[in-house]
Amino acid sequence: MKKIILFLLGFVYACNPAPDKKTTVSVTEQRAPAQTSLIILGNVQDAGSPHIACKKECCQALFQNPDDSRKVVSLGVVDPENNKKYLFDATPDMTEQLKILKNHLPKNINEIADGIFLTHAHIGHYTGLMYLGTEAMGASNINVFAMPVMDSYLRNNGPWSQLVGNQNISLKSLNNKQEISLTSNLSVIPFLVPHRDEYSETIGYKIIGPNKTVLFIPDIDKWYKWESNIVDEIKQVDYAFLDAGFFSEAEIDNRDISEIPHPTVLESMELFDKLPAQEKNKVWFIHMNHTNPMLNPESEQSQLVLSKGYHIARFKNLFEL
Repeated sequence: MKKIILFLLGFVYACNPAPDKKTTVSVTEQRAPAQTSLIILGNVQDAGSPHIACKKECCQALFQNPDDSRKVVSLGVVDPENNKKYLFDATPDMTEQLKILKNHLPKNINEIADGIFLTHAHIGHYTGLMYLGTEAMGASNINVFAMPVMDSYLRNNGPWSQLVGNQNISLKSLNNKQEISLTSNLSVIPFLVPHRDEYSETIGYKIIGPNKTVLFIPDIDKWYKWESNIVDEIKQVDYAFLDAGFFSEAEIDNRDISEIPHPTVLESMELFDKLPAQEKNKVWFIHMNHTNPMLNPESEQSQLVLSKGYHIARFKNLFEL
């Protein structure tokens, strides 16, 4: 940890617009997977990048030259054997994300996923549902999976209640730690995590494929606030996509960091430091704030994370399950 701190003393934080040239692949170049797979459809925090009202040089550069790989956090899962596809979180970038998901399963003619799983009621995780309404697609009975408080929030608050009333969406119940079977190759287990629950509870997911299991926690407060031990949870899965909102608290100089208590990447790496190499190799950091230098794959912070044996989730990364 001391080496990391010394490293940071010489660094001035700034968000960096450079895209990941090594892992970003266009939709037409990406072959549809032959087996059950997970696709990274976004890795940026709720408000995106560039960020509204951001005056930093990196945001200004992105306003002038947008980076198409900067999408808000979402996962797609496809099961070619059963011709089914699923979306985890409905983001403001859902329009393009659904098209990418469809291109990974071209035999499935549905424009929308066979099911949309929500984590909580913060803007980057459910507001994409707006595109299913009268003003946009006018969808019919799209399966949307939500926990009880989230379900109630959607039913009883406009404009989301209009989606329910017009049968644009069909709400499906989730319960804490109760497994749902989706296909012969896929099942999902939702679980509660501590977070700022102004309008709904917050959950993560275990996504269980025929051969691999995924842990997905895009938003959480400090790890020690969770009833489960994150180190133990990592040991039970093959991939762990974990909240990496900030590389360090030093990034935030205009807000009270206690109001947004995500585990920093430095804190997570310190917590995971004693894990053997094969366990660290399961960790993929995701959900990065626009200030997080890890969004730039060439940054020293990205290289440090990789040198420690961890990974950084990049747009369109593909994982066989």
